Formats: sequence, structure tokens, C-alpha cells
Amino acid sequence: MQQRRQLSLEKKNLNVIMAAIHASAWINDKMKEWLGEINAADVLSLSVPNNITSEMGLELLDLADVIRPYPEVIAYLQGAKQNNLLNGLCQLEGGSQVHDAFIAYLNKYGMRCAGEIDITRTRWRENPAALVPIILSNIKNLKPGESTRRFEQGKQAALEKEQDLMLRLKQLHDGEEKTRETKQMIDLLRNFIGYREYPKYDIVSRYFIYKQTLLQEAERLVKAGVLHDEKDSYYLYFEELQEAVRTGKVDYQLIDQRKTDYQFYEKLTPPRVITSEGEAIIGHYSRENIPAGALAGLAVSSGIVEGRARMVLNVEGADLEDGDILVTTFTDPSWTPLFLAIKGLVTEVGGLMTHGAVIAREYGLPAVVGVENATKLIKDGQRIRVHGTAGYVEIMSEVDALWK
Repeated sequence: MQQRRQLSLEKKNLNVIMAAIHASAWINDKMKEWLGEINAADVLSLSVPNNITSEMGLELLDLADVIRPYPEVIAYLQGAKQNNLLNGLCQLEGGSQVHDAFIAYLNKYGMRCAGEIDITRTRWRENPAALVPIILSNIKNLKPGESTRRFEQGKQAALEKEQDLMLRLKQLHDGEEKTRETKQMIDLLRNFIGYREYPKYDIVSRYFIYKQTLLQEAERLVKAGVLHDEKDSYYLYFEELQEAVRTGKVDYQLIDQRKTDYQFYEKLTPPRVITSEGEAIIGHYSRENIPAGALAGLAVSSGIVEGRARMVLNVEGADLEDGDILVTTFTDPSWTPLFLAIKGLVTEVGGLMTHGAVIAREYGLPAVVGVENATKLIKDGQRIRVHGTAGYVEIMSEVDALWK
């Protein structure tokens, strides 16, 4: 019975998500056919309500605003280490307010981290210091009240685009019918596209509970001398961990071999597309209408933007200036707070409905994903131009002298 309920819930989740995806595709196809408008759904997706991931980025701006009035707290965070980060705040002027706001943020989003689908990854609750560089960057580069301002600007732009489309459609043959259909699809898009992020949020929330429980068991095994380290439990299947708990024995030769295997596999580059049968599919982008020397990719968020490429391979090491273009291998929800400090996105991996693409559209960032070897072909500090509508990236200059 429980399994049947779970399958029913998953089907309902998928139906809601697919309704929004279908609406987005319908809008793009019909607006191009009827009005010559390309990627109209991108603007209509700006600042949609109830997207837990985009809200996570905006609420980190609100946390920065809580910290902003307290220079002593800012100085403390600039030298902050992982251990006792939050406890040390309470000794400073304004530290109690910052502490409470930080805890409230972690209570809602602390189960997230880079590569969060891997249960072994360190969560923000476990290392709040991972968020500090992003918070300090927000304080440095953005003005107070930026979260509300950004959301309202996007909401207004989406409304203006909708009104513009409605007005133009009414002038066409069968204009009333076209207007009615389009309005229905716009409502579906804006009401449901944000829900796409909730199933992942729910999964990761549960993963953190699972992790805490499993590590408690692993800690008991360490105290009993069965495991050398709690994290050695990561190299056991669940059934093997159960057996270790039951018998008080574990095969360390097996654990050591899996550690070696992991280090080897970690160095491999996975194929861009792989079927459920394990077949790797190899293809090439069409270079029609793409300038010579440009890097081809997938157009996922409209617009053209030029700026300095900033290579970031992990969230914790991000050092962004206002107006930079983020270039990286891939993004997941933990990267969302960085999107508020950039004006464009380029990734090596991704598709139309992957995290980076969805949030880029909601924040209004031109984005091109699936750019093969982008982090090798683009140098940190080069000036680049991102064509988010056409799906390619141009390298405009070598590294700026001031950036070397």
C-alpha cells in the first residue's frame, strides 16, 4: 500500500513538472510561428513564484543584509574557519542577530551542498563556513534590499512580455483564440515551473536525515573497534553495513579496494550522453550560423552579454566581482547563490531543464550550457560574449592585464 501511494505521488509530481515543461515548449513554438518571437518563454519565466531553489539564493541576500550593518561581524567572517563559526558570532556586536538569521537559513537550506545527491558530501549545516565567501561577495557587490528588487524587476519584465504578446496576438487572424490559448499556457508555466525544484529539495532533505542516522551507527562501530573511521562506512553497501552492525566484523580489504577504485573512477570523464543500457552516444553540434572560432553549446536562457570570464570549479572557492560571467563544469542547486553576482553562465554539462538553465531563466541571465571543454578553452579573466539565444560563446580577448 505504501509503495503504491509513493508511486502515485511521484506520478503526480511528474505530471505537474511536465505540464510546465510542455507549456514552455508550446509558448516557444507558437510565438515563433505566430509572431516570429524567439524563446519567449525565457522572459515569461522570470521571477516565477514558489521556486525553492531560486528563493534559496534570494534569501541568502537577505542574510547578507542582516550582516551588512555590523563591521565587526564582517571582519570575523573574513577570517572565519569551519570550527565553531556560529558560536563565535555571539561575542560580537550584532552577532546574536546574525547568529539567529544564519541558523534560520540553515534550518531551511542547510541540508544542501555541492554534489548533494552524493550522501557523503559535507552539508552546509556541517560546514556553514562554505557559505561565507558568497555572503561576503554579496555584501561587497550588491546593494541592500537586492533580493526584493531583483524579484520585482523580473516579475515586472515577465508581466510586460505577457502584455506585449497578448496585444500582438489579438491583431492576428483568429487572434482571440490564439490569445486565450497563449494566456492559458503562460499561466501554466508561471504557476507550475517552480515546482520542478521541490522533489529534489525533498529528496536531499531526507538524505541528510539518512546520513546523520548512518553516521551515528558508524560512530558506534568506531568506538567498538570495528571501523577505523566513521567515513569508512561510505564504502559499504547498506546491507554490508547492516552485517557489520550485526556481527561486529568488517572486511577492510574490501573497503581499501573500493577507496582505490573510487580514486581511479574520479579521474575519468563520463560521456556526454549515455543510455540506460550503457551505450555512449557521440555527436557534434551544427555550426550553421555560428561564427568561426566560437564555442558551440545549447541555448538555454536568452540574451547576449559580454564580460570577464570567471572560472569557478567549486562553490567554496568562488571569488566573483559584479558583472563576471561564471564558467564551470556543471551547476546544481548549491550554486544558485552565485548566480546573483554574475551576468552570464557557461557550463560544460547541462540541458534545457537542468538546474543551471532553469535558474538562469528565472534570474534573467543569458546562459549557454553543454559547451565541451569550456573550462579548458576559456581562460580565467578573458573577455567573452555569451549568446544565450543562439547558443554559442565568443572569446573576445586574452586575459586582462589587471587580472594576471
